[in-house]
Amino acid sequence: MHWFSGVVLFIIVWWVCLFAVLPIGTRPQGAADETSGWRGAPQAPRIWRKVLLTTVVAIVVWLGCYAVIRSDYLSFRHGPLAIPTD
Repeated sequence: MHWFSGVVLFIIVWWVCLFAVLPIGTRPQGAADETSGWRGAPQAPRIWRKVLLTTVVAIVVWLGCYAVIRSDYLSFRHGPLAIPTD
């Protein structure tokens, strides 16, 4: 994998992991708005903690993707998944 492809893959994985991590530990506002009933943003979103957790999870997922890409386990060049060269 080229370094640019690795960076692009990491950005995509990080972004997907962010949406998986965002709801963890959020608590809604205690009292809803009187007119609309909307509770709005969470009381304490702890966004920097979630960014750090997202980065750690994304690194683990990216390393797994990198290992699969570098191995011949799911290769489209060799083996049973190879694309015909006719």
